[in-house]
Amino acid sequence: MSVNTSFGRHAWAHRCRFDRDTDPSEAGASPAAAGPRLRPGVAALIDAFRDQGHRQARLDPLSQGECPAEGEGVAAGGVDGEDATPVDPLALENFGLGRDDALTDDGARVLGAVDAQSLHARLNALYCGALSLDLSAVRDEVRRHWWRSRFEADGEPLAPDAARALLERLARVEGWERHLARRFPHGKRFSLEGCEALLPLLDTLFDAAAAKGVDQVMMGMPHRGRVNVLVNLLGHPVEEILDYFEAVPARPERQRDLVYHLGGTYRVRTDAGALRVRLASNPSHLQSVYPVVVGMARAARSAAGERPERCLAIVLHGDAAFAGQGVVMETLALGQKAGYGVGGVVHVVINNQLGFTEPNPMNAAAARYCTDATRSVDAPVLRVSADDPEAVLRAARLASDYRARFGTDVVIDLVGYRRQGHSEHDVPQLTSPALYRRMPAKAGITDLYAARLREEGQLLAEETALIAARVDAFDPARPLPGAAPMDEAPAPLSDKRAPRVDLPDVLEALADLPPDFEPHPLLRDLATRWRAMAADARQPADWCTAETLAWAQVLRAGTDVRISGLDVQRGTFLHRHAVWHHQGEAGADVPPRWMPLTRFSGPGGRFEVHNSVLSEEAVLGFEYGHSIQARDAMTVWEAQFGDFVNGAQVYLDQYISSGEEKWGDASALTVLLPHGYEGVGPEHSNGFLARLLLLCGADNLRVAMPSTSGQYASLLLRQAFDPVRKPLIVMTPKAVLLAEPRSHTPVGALAAGRFEPVLDDTAIDAAAAAQVRRVVLCSGKVVYDLLRGREARGDTTIAVVRVEQLHPFPRDALAAVLRRYPSVQDLVWVQEETRNQGAWLFIRDELDALRPPGVRLVEVSREVTAAGATASPVIHRRQQAALVERALGGVPG
Repeated sequence: MSVNTSFGRHAWAHRCRFDRDTDPSEAGASPAAAGPRLRPGVAALIDAFRDQGHRQARLDPLSQGECPAEGEGVAAGGVDGEDATPVDPLALENFGLGRDDALTDDGARVLGAVDAQSLHARLNALYCGALSLDLSAVRDEVRRHWWRSRFEADGEPLAPDAARALLERLARVEGWERHLARRFPHGKRFSLEGCEALLPLLDTLFDAAAAKGVDQVMMGMPHRGRVNVLVNLLGHPVEEILDYFEAVPARPERQRDLVYHLGGTYRVRTDAGALRVRLASNPSHLQSVYPVVVGMARAARSAAGERPERCLAIVLHGDAAFAGQGVVMETLALGQKAGYGVGGVVHVVINNQLGFTEPNPMNAAAARYCTDATRSVDAPVLRVSADDPEAVLRAARLASDYRARFGTDVVIDLVGYRRQGHSEHDVPQLTSPALYRRMPAKAGITDLYAARLREEGQLLAEETALIAARVDAFDPARPLPGAAPMDEAPAPLSDKRAPRVDLPDVLEALADLPPDFEPHPLLRDLATRWRAMAADARQPADWCTAETLAWAQVLRAGTDVRISGLDVQRGTFLHRHAVWHHQGEAGADVPPRWMPLTRFSGPGGRFEVHNSVLSEEAVLGFEYGHSIQARDAMTVWEAQFGDFVNGAQVYLDQYISSGEEKWGDASALTVLLPHGYEGVGPEHSNGFLARLLLLCGADNLRVAMPSTSGQYASLLLRQAFDPVRKPLIVMTPKAVLLAEPRSHTPVGALAAGRFEPVLDDTAIDAAAAAQVRRVVLCSGKVVYDLLRGREARGDTTIAVVRVEQLHPFPRDALAAVLRRYPSVQDLVWVQEETRNQGAWLFIRDELDALRPPGVRLVEVSREVTAAGATASPVIHRRQQAALVERALGGVPG
C-alpha cells in the first residue's frame, strides 16, 4: 500500500543533479597538483587543511563557543589538556607565509583566493566548518582526489523554497518528539532530540539513491530515533505507534516486542521513483543488526541478477556501540571477502557523545573518534554538526555519490547531543550535571535554522516564526505524504518438491572433471568411488557423497544453495570437498578451481560456498539476514566446531529462535554444528545441545542429530522443500562418525529414503520384539558403540532405538515404535554428553509421558563436570566403555 500523493516534501535534496554517468573526479586537477605555479608553502598549506582540517572542525553543537575559531587551534600537551597551550597547526606562519603573500608567480587565483589570508579563510571554511572530511584511512589516491575535487567545489545555496521545505521538515521531526513528551511524559521512546537532522539526512540518501536507479533499501538502526523514523520517514500509522504508549492499549496483542525494536517493509516515494524500504527489527543488542542488514542486502542483490546496484544498504549506529562492540569490526572485515560484499554500506552514526551514562566525546587532539573501526576498510568519514541541517544534506549527497562511484563503505558521523537521558526514564544529571545544567537553554534545531534563514534573508521573520511554531502544535492526524507500510501477504507455501533423479547419472556427472584438471589424490579417489557407486547401488555413500547428492537434487529443483562459514569449501574434517584445486601446473585452458556441483547450478538454482572470515558472530548474523530475505533459497551456516557457536549466542537467542514470534521474520536458516565426544577436549566436542533445546518452544526450531549419511541427506532435502519455514539446527558428525562404516547408507537406499525422526532397531524382527526387556534410546554416534556392545554380549533382549529429531519431539513416531515391545521393563535414555549438556533434561518429561505403566525410566550419561568433555583419549575410551556397559544393564542405572 502507498499514499498516492506527489513526493514534494524534500525539494532541498535536488539542488544537485545526480548523474550516474558523470565521474566527478574527472572535473579537473586540484590546485595543489598545479606544482610549479604555486609559491613555496602554498601547496603544503592546502595539503595540511585537506589532511588535518577535520581535527579543527567546529562540529559539536554543545561547544560552539569553545571550539577553535579561525586562527585558533586545538590544545597541545596532554590528551586531557593539562599544561596545554593553544596552538594552531594550520597557521600561515607554519608554512612560511604572510597574510598578503601571493599564491602564484603569475597572480592566478587558487580556490578563488589571490593571497594567503583569503586562501586560509577559504580552506578554513571548507575543511573546518560544520562539515569536515577525514580521509586519513583512505589509501587509494584516486579516491582521495575524487573527494578533494568534490569537497572543494562550491555548493549552491538552498533556494528559498527548498529552505522552507527543510525548515518544515525539521519542525515536524522535532514536533513529534515534543508531542510524545507531552502526551506520554513517562513513555520510553529513546528520543531523537539533539540529532533531529537525521531525518533530512535519510530523506536525501533516499532521494539520491532513487536517482541512481536504486529501488530497494535495506536498513538497520538502534533504538534512538527509531520511533521518529517509523512515523516521519517510513509512514508507519501514527495510531499504531501511539497505542504502544497507552496505559491501556487498544490492541495489546500487537505488542510482541517493544516499539523501539520494530521494523517492517514500507513504500517511500521520491521524485525519481518509489523505494521499497525494509527496516530490520532489532533487539536490545544494538550492533547485532548490522550483519543482519548486510546479509539481507546480499540476498536482495543476488535476486536482482544483472542489476545488483538496485539494492542499497544503510546502517545507522550509536556512537558508543559502534566504537565498543566487536561485531562491528567483524562485519566490516566480512564485507571485504568474496561472497559477502554488498557494493558498499552507507553508515550513519547518531553521535550523541554519550554511551548510556559514560561520556564519549571526540578527541580531536589525539585524532580518536568513534568511527575508528572503519579505518580497517579504508572508509572516508564525513563528520557533520547535527545543528547545521544544510551541511547534513551535503554530507548525505557526497556519501551517496561516493558509494555509487566506488562501491565501498562510507561513513557519516552526525555529531549531535542527547537532550534527554539515555531514555526518558533516566536522570542524566546524576552523572553529567554540568552538561545537563546547560541543556534547558540550548535552542532546538528548528529555532536555530529559522534564525539562520532570517539572518540570511532567505525567509521573512513572520514565515519562519509560523513554521517554527508547529513544533509545539504537532498534529498526529496529519498523514506523512508519500510513505506507508506495504501490505505484504504471507509468502505462498512453496510447491517445490525434490525431483526424481537418477542418482547414478548424478554421480557420473559429479565425477566428470574438466580436461587436464589434476585433482588431489584424495579427491581422485573420491571421484573413483563416485563412479563405483554409479555402477553399483549397493555401494555405501559416505557423508560427503550423501550431502553432495542432496545439494544436486536441490539445485535441480531450481532452489539456490548458499553455504557459509569457516573452511566450508573443504570442511573442517575433510567432509565436504565442494571446491577442488588443480594440483598441476597452471594452464590457460585449465581452471585453477573446480566445483563438481556446478554441473547442476544455473539461473534456476545457484550454488554458492564461501569461506568466511575467522568469525562466528558476524557471519551467523549475516546468514540469518540472508535467510529471511532469500525466502526460496537454502541458506546454510556451518561452525568449524559446534561449540564455536557460543561466540554468536545473541543470534541464537534473539533472532533465530524468536525472530518469527517477535517480528514475523520467518527464517529457514540451517545451522550445522559438528558435535561429538571423541577425547579431544571441552572446546571441540560440544555443540551446546542442551542450551539449544532450552530455546525450543512453540514450534520455533527444528533440532536433529542424524546418525547416518542417508538420514542427513534426507533431512537437508526436507528442509529445502518444506513449505513451512523454520530454522534447522543439526548436530553433525566429526571425525569418528564420519569414518564409521555403519553410518554410510547404500546409494540405492539413499535414493528411496526420507528423513525419519525415529529409527527403530532393524535387527529385531516381530517375534524377537516380544522378548525385548530393555529399550535403549539414544541420539548420534553413541548408537554404534551400543550396537557393538550388544553384539559382544549376544543379548537379544535389548533393542536400540535412535531418536534422530529432538525438537519438535516425535511423540507419535516414538510411541509407535515402543508399542512393538510389549514386554519392556526398562526404558533407558543414553547420551554420551554429561548429564547437564545433553538432551536428557529437555526430553525427560516427554519420555516419562510415553513410558508404559510399570516401566522404569533410566538415564545414563557421563558424570556432570563444569567443562564437559575430557581432553584425554585414554580417559574418553574408558568413560565410553563404562557408559555402554551401564546402558546395556551391566551396572544399575
